[in-house]
Amino acid sequence: MDKLLIRGGRRLQGTVQISGAKNAALPDLFACLLTAQAVTLDNVPQLQDVSTALRLLRHMGVKAERQADGDTVQIDASAVGAAEAPYELVKTMRAAILVLGPLLARFGRARVSLPGGCAIGSRPVDQHIRGLQAMGAQIVVEHGYILAQAPGAEAGRGGLRGARITTDMVTVTGTENLLMAATLANGETVLENAAQEPEIADLAELLISMGAQIEGHGGSRIRIQGVPRLHAPALPHRIIPDRIETGTFLCAVAAAGGEVLLQGARAEHLDAVIDKLREAGAEIESGDDWIRVRAHGRPRAVGFRTSEYPAFPTDMQAQLMAVNCVAEGAARISETIFENRFMHVNELLRLGARIEVDGRSALVSGVPALSAATVMATDLRASASLVIAGLVARGDTVVDRIYHLDRGYDRMEQKLRGIGADIERIRG
Repeated sequence: MDKLLIRGGRRLQGTVQISGAKNAALPDLFACLLTAQAVTLDNVPQLQDVSTALRLLRHMGVKAERQADGDTVQIDASAVGAAEAPYELVKTMRAAILVLGPLLARFGRARVSLPGGCAIGSRPVDQHIRGLQAMGAQIVVEHGYILAQAPGAEAGRGGLRGARITTDMVTVTGTENLLMAATLANGETVLENAAQEPEIADLAELLISMGAQIEGHGGSRIRIQGVPRLHAPALPHRIIPDRIETGTFLCAVAAAGGEVLLQGARAEHLDAVIDKLREAGAEIESGDDWIRVRAHGRPRAVGFRTSEYPAFPTDMQAQLMAVNCVAEGAARISETIFENRFMHVNELLRLGARIEVDGRSALVSGVPALSAATVMATDLRASASLVIAGLVARGDTVVDRIYHLDRGYDRMEQKLRGIGADIERIRG
């Protein structure tokens, strides 16, 4: 099992190229199931989750290949043989639930394993199921699988019908699943209480380029008029940059100090994070596709509360907590999205951090320096927080179980090494 060895204490200096967004790439890949024509996606990150998604598509009979440049993927779903996602292929990736909507919409049937992924708390799929049932799907859950069928399905059209759907909670993957399903449904679908993340707008733009009729994406109400079929976009669709990778590097510089230019980054997707880092003392400026961050001396502790976009993202909570661990002062962090997303706290304590957890709240009191130790990643974003902590800890920090990191960060240690970090991968 691979590990990272980090020799802390180095300031960061240079340029980082931000990769395409994991949370946009996965729904975009599965959206290609909605058409029989080959779709080309650009700026696809080289991640374990993306590799898993490609294996899943191939299992279904889809031709899914990376091109020679490494960042371009072509998906040809003209000959889907198995409308199913088995447990063996989805147990490490919750986003696999996103095949449910496209398969039902186009083929009128689907057999999808209940998803796996990071153990950061409950992420139920009941909102997906209720929404699809409102569109006419017959769904049962048995033996760990979702079995779905749309009565009256015809060749090339799944038999779903438009509906007004109001989810009980804001759900990103639920919004994406229902959005994809609605593109081929008979009639109009209105999604109320829709998630507003940039990745959903990216998915909607891909679907529109494929012939879908969608209005309101990026807001809490999305209106979709179903069409008989979708087609390949006239031009390759370019996936948006990863705002969480961007935020992670911003936090790394805020903690370790230095000056770094993030190319291919979009500041408008990170307003809440940038505001907090400026409050912590970082100097941040940006343009259309770049962000520059400078940090000198210890950061200032900043409190924050996670919530749905455009508020502070839960996927950045662990990283900013790591910054607070070495900040001047104390700050309280409140986690409102997932009930079990403080698992990185025990590992940060091993590095000398001072953190007190009370339910979904954590009080972080900054210390002048952390002390290196061997720590273990428990989930994707927790692993990033441990890397940031290792960059500022005195001595040699070993981060174990970094397969979590590989799921969501494209060659992270190479990018950090390119801006002056002393970090290497230990193959195990």
